[in-house]
Amino acid sequence: MFQLKKKAAVAVAAGSALVAGGAQAAVDLTPITSAFTASDVTTGVMAVAAVLAVIYVSIKAARIVLGMLRGG
Repeated sequence: MFQLKKKAAVAVAAGSALVAGGAQAAVDLTPITSAFTASDVTTGVMAVAAVLAVIYVSIKAARIVLGMLRGG
């Protein structure tokens, strides 16, 4: 009996997700998507990548310096 209730709950959840997905597909997102260009997105991604690279290099440099101070 528990398995049947579980399967019914999954079926209801899947059905409601499909209905909600169909309702969201009717929304016009043109004003939002036309507000930025691909170069804006590329610039943002590259900026985040540069910040992460600086963090990783700083961590590696700190490990090297600490290793030298410990004599290893």
